[in-house]
Amino acid sequence: MKKGVQLAKRLYPSLSTILNLNASTHSLLSSSPWWSASQHRGVKVNAIHLRPGNVIEKSGRVYQIVESEHKQRGRGGALMQVELRDVDNGNKVSLRFGPEEPVERVFVEEKSFTCLYTEKNTAFLIEPETFDQLQVPLDLFGKSAAYLKEEMKVTLQLYDGRPLTASVPKRVTCTIKETQTPMKGVSATPRYHPILIQEKK
Repeated sequence: MKKGVQLAKRLYPSLSTILNLNASTHSLLSSSPWWSASQHRGVKVNAIHLRPGNVIEKSGRVYQIVESEHKQRGRGGALMQVELRDVDNGNKVSLRFGPEEPVERVFVEEKSFTCLYTEKNTAFLIEPETFDQLQVPLDLFGKSAAYLKEEMKVTLQLYDGRPLTASVPKRVTCTIKETQTPMKGVSATPRYHPILIQEKK
């Protein structure tokens, strides 16, 4: 935790003056609520427009879409096969919708954070305007978690103040640290080989 405070002071020099981050105030900051997101319900969209990451309300439950696939059933017409994750308990369910079936979409809030550091399976973030700190599982970043580094700007998608997903910038500059020697010979199809990269400082 001390590492996060030190980095926060370096990123935001006024932080010490504004909050006087000593051990006691830092403990208070970590335990205090950081914000409440305002949600917008009642917006109907056709199921064919549902995309992964969208949040919907169905039968009184709120779900985040994990996968959405448009399927053709021959003479039976088309349908949308949707895999959902319950926001409250994390359980996954699969549902089918007609392409034109109205679905109630819930809009979520997006907020920007700065990554202080990562430790084990957790990312420690700070909100640059309020200096609120937040710990989120690296799983929220998916495969992009491999690119996380100190001082990186990241985006969280939140529902009622709870992080649902997280993302890193679309472009990250890396350098090739190690690669295998390519095989000699000419091939009609491209050949791929693994490389080890590291983020450019």
